[in-house]
Amino acid sequence: MQICSPELNNRLKIGNTNKIDYGLGGYDVTLSIFALGGINEIGKNMYVVQYEDDIFVIDCGGKFPDESLLGIDLIIPEMTYLEENREKIRGLIVTHGHEDHIGGVPYFFKKLNAPVYATDFTLGLIELKLSEHKLLRGTELNKINSDSELDFGKIKVSFFKVSHSIPDCLGIVLHTPEGAVVHTGDFKFDLTPANDEQSEIHKMARIGTEGVMALLSESTNAERTGLTPSERMVASHLEEAFMKAEGKIFVSTFASNVNRVQQVVEAAIKTDRKLALLGRSMVNVVDVAIERGYLNVPEGMLIQPNVVDQLDPHKVAILCTGSQGEPMAALSRLSTGNYRDVSIYPGDTVIMAASPIPGNEKDVSKIIDNLFKLGAKVIYGTGSTTGMHVSGHGYQEDLKLMLTLMKPKYFIPIHGEYRMLYHHRLLAESVGVEKGNTFIVKNGDIVDIENGEARQTRNIPAGDTYVDGVSVGDVGEIVLRDRKQLSEDGMLVIVLTLSKAERKIISGPDTISRGFVFVKNSEDLMRDVNNLVTKTVTELQEDNVHRWNVIKQGIKKAVGQHIFQKTRRRPMILPIIIEI
Repeated sequence: MQICSPELNNRLKIGNTNKIDYGLGGYDVTLSIFALGGINEIGKNMYVVQYEDDIFVIDCGGKFPDESLLGIDLIIPEMTYLEENREKIRGLIVTHGHEDHIGGVPYFFKKLNAPVYATDFTLGLIELKLSEHKLLRGTELNKINSDSELDFGKIKVSFFKVSHSIPDCLGIVLHTPEGAVVHTGDFKFDLTPANDEQSEIHKMARIGTEGVMALLSESTNAERTGLTPSERMVASHLEEAFMKAEGKIFVSTFASNVNRVQQVVEAAIKTDRKLALLGRSMVNVVDVAIERGYLNVPEGMLIQPNVVDQLDPHKVAILCTGSQGEPMAALSRLSTGNYRDVSIYPGDTVIMAASPIPGNEKDVSKIIDNLFKLGAKVIYGTGSTTGMHVSGHGYQEDLKLMLTLMKPKYFIPIHGEYRMLYHHRLLAESVGVEKGNTFIVKNGDIVDIENGEARQTRNIPAGDTYVDGVSVGDVGEIVLRDRKQLSEDGMLVIVLTLSKAERKIISGPDTISRGFVFVKNSEDLMRDVNNLVTKTVTELQEDNVHRWNVIKQGIKKAVGQHIFQKTRRRPMILPIIIEI
């Protein structure tokens, strides 16, 4: 790891051409802004600012798939444009360490190479990911803070501190000859943050006074009125719940929410409970936070999971992953009694100290139901309902304050679904951003700024790249369609053997059903299918059709029509022809 220095920055050669080729013929523009992920969606954040031949990438996040993406582990941004312009990338600047901002970093470095700029804690989390993918040694990591200034020749980059639900969060200012471009990162204005990391409001005001050409500001809570509650509100509610609990206490939250983890530690100290960690990401993040001084845990307080059942229940608290209903996370396995070392018994208390990300509500509800069936007392809900969670994203008054401080000429709402971006535009206009100067864009839409005037007339490829096991980008729509068909109607494998010399069936057909029907209960249907296959092959051969692909298509068409007529289902049909 290296600390930014003049020598480091001098190594980054800045191009002098005024022509940018976006694969669309080239445009005589100097400043361009676009997103490769994070707009019209929650997650997968990746934003790009390009001035002439210098590209700056902000964040590289991932997004978890919904149930329609069968077998997919992670969704990351499509990086075709960056791959085609790799020599222009000056750096990957990371605002903070949440998964939707760093989840795609290892996959970025499997295809590209650029210096990384991030704060100490964020770098710790990135190092974990790169180590898992065996990429750490070849990556240049540069530690920055809110006082850092990076000089790339025509472009200078500065930062300001913001409050969020994870330590070491930054907003970014790119000072270009066209004017300042500001990316807020994820933020809220918490005047009493749990980690005492105050937002640098004075610095934001100075940036606004000096002039902001374009502001990119997150929109997650643009529909929610008022100010975001302070994180300190959670501490008293956690402590009260710990005081009242009689059995074991399970607290589920994001592993990266170190502020919340510290509050759990403090509540456990006050109630004289030992603390166990469940879930690989929880263990890893806590290790990084302790090592780098972001988390204070008394010596001897942490215990191994296999010790939990040996202690009195009222002397133990368990901090675990799974607040979003992930099927393999610790809380999900606990709710079904499938966690090896620890069990939830009647009388235990489970605290859901996080709110479901949109799309995860169904999975979270299922876990809560299972926990109640186990006899646990479950505390869930957000805000004033339980006091166990407050958002790390600013509500409307927070967003208006950021807009008022920055006073941008042009505004690009980011980090949210369309309705959130729409409401954020209304907020911007209410505090003085001129109508027509807000761009609600899609991923890949380019906002060009030249001589102080902005326009949006073109775009570049921007979509989803699927991670499935060790493969990245190999699974596309055709494979997913096949998986969907298999999951809904199953498959039929039809095997027959043909004589190469006589062109006759000498064995079969044999039909194998998987996920379609139970063969023993559908013998008549299977017999009809086999007879139909024999008839189809014989008729094709009588017409001197001997090409395998034509015979297979004939089998699939005849059998498919017959089965749909009988069952109203469309299983995948796989004919296998063996010629001897």
